[in-house]
Amino acid sequence: MKTALVLKHIEFEGLDGFEAPLVEAGYGIRVVNAADGIPDSADDQGLLIVLGGPIGVGDRDAYPVLRQELKLIEERLSTGAPLMGICLGAQLIAHAAGARVYPGGEAEIGFSPIDLTTDGHVSCLAVFADEPVTFHWHRDVFDLPDGATCLASTPVCKNQAFSIGANVIGFQFHPEMTGQNIEHWLIGHAVELGKYEADPNSLRKAAARQAQSPVRQSETVMKSWLAGLIE
Repeated sequence: MKTALVLKHIEFEGLDGFEAPLVEAGYGIRVVNAADGIPDSADDQGLLIVLGGPIGVGDRDAYPVLRQELKLIEERLSTGAPLMGICLGAQLIAHAAGARVYPGGEAEIGFSPIDLTTDGHVSCLAVFADEPVTFHWHRDVFDLPDGATCLASTPVCKNQAFSIGANVIGFQFHPEMTGQNIEHWLIGHAVELGKYEADPNSLRKAAARQAQSPVRQSETVMKSWLAGLIE
């Protein structure tokens, strides 16, 4: 069976809408909580997916586990094996690929649209052309790595998604988020909401308004990405 190794940093930031398409495609999912230790290698894993979390690339001295993750990511980049990063995961990929990761001008939290680039329109993000609203939760941003292709942007964050070849992709936003577990985010990130003066009631209402769109978007993104992978 093909395997997807998933690195998780905080319990409620999981695969969400990406899980069902992976299972349907025949992947066995192995979730590793980064706090429990990072595997020495991911050579034998069909996919490596690095999820989001409340720490950042700049916290490597305080959280050495990030250095271990970067080692795995560098390994994948060197071989061209399938690799996906979401939020923190995308920042780690960008850093491993030689790009700068740094605090943005303002936090981007909640549901708002992304703008697809020309390349984004023919990527796994094509579903956002007609339904551009998605979920964001970050302040850190990154420059585009050399050799990477920008797929999407917002006024706050120039590089919202990028690809490196067919097998490597990073999302600063959260295309996996269906909104069905929004309460976990609101409670788990309560301190951050207070710091950036984001209203949990407004976020809760926005999640309810999205209805089934995020579910359809997340499943379509994952199915499209898997279909385009090069063995």
